Amino acid sequence: MASGIIIIDKPAGWTSMDVCAKLRGMFHEKRVGHAGTLDPMATGVLPVFIGRATRAVEFAADSDKEYIAGLKLGVVTNTQDTTGEVLEERPVDVTRNQVRAALAQFTGAIEQIPPMYSAVKINGKKLYELARKGREVERRPRPVTIRSLEVLDGAAPEGSDFVLRVVCSKGTYVRTLCHDIGQALGCGGCMSSLRRVKAAGFTPEDSVTLEAVQAAVDRGEGESLLLPVDACFAGVPVLVLKTAGAEKKIRNGAPLSARDVPDGEYRVYGMDKTFLALGRAADGKLSTVKSFFEV
Repeated sequence: MASGIIIIDKPAGWTSMDVCAKLRGMFHEKRVGHAGTLDPMATGVLPVFIGRATRAVEFAADSDKEYIAGLKLGVVTNTQDTTGEVLEERPVDVTRNQVRAALAQFTGAIEQIPPMYSAVKINGKKLYELARKGREVERRPRPVTIRSLEVLDGAAPEGSDFVLRVVCSKGTYVRTLCHDIGQALGCGGCMSSLRRVKAAGFTPEDSVTLEAVQAAVDRGEGESLLLPVDACFAGVPVLVLKTAGAEKKIRNGAPLSARDVPDGEYRVYGMDKTFLALGRAADGKLSTVKSFFEV
């Protein structure tokens, strides 16, 4: 059975769930999940977890993301991006330096009101389902963190006035950021393009297209594209168990004496270097956070 991570360069026009459904068929595996939704208009890095590797989705989804976004000023839409219905058009007289100055108030810990066209649920209903019926409901601001926000130099692509680089926490809506920046500049704005260039530590260099996956599957080589599940814990220190008894305890989910191990999280490997679990050492004991070995 297929198990591992595949980093897809998501094409425009596909939902993240469309990509998962396609891979489910290619690998004949029901357990397929992704780490971080991309809107249909967005492209770029979409980590997809297959088979037992789906156990790592929750950890990957919590990671920071990095985007390159097109900002179009003078246009306000109901979706906060250029795919939506235009609600307002205003003249624009804004310099690059004025945009740079406006970004300061959106850097760090901020609050965002989720857009109506989003999958956020209120009273069990997804907001976009209400929006499609023409309804708008009150949304509570949600805390997010913008680690880095800058205007990139050079000409913006067609349909954009400026290009932004955004490094942010999970749950950040880049189109809401573009909308809010437009409001702060007094002319309104929306997102004209979006490409994710980092998620769960993976970049476009790690990614493959769906066409390349299909070609590999047709050759019987699809599984060669799967990364091992421990690839998404690359920044976590390694702990290799030294005895069969210790390995048996970890495989049974039992805590292990680890008096010489500093407190913290570890990638735990068996004596044969098989990745067994994400573990946490505390007070001289090692316990399993989540196991990843094949049962």
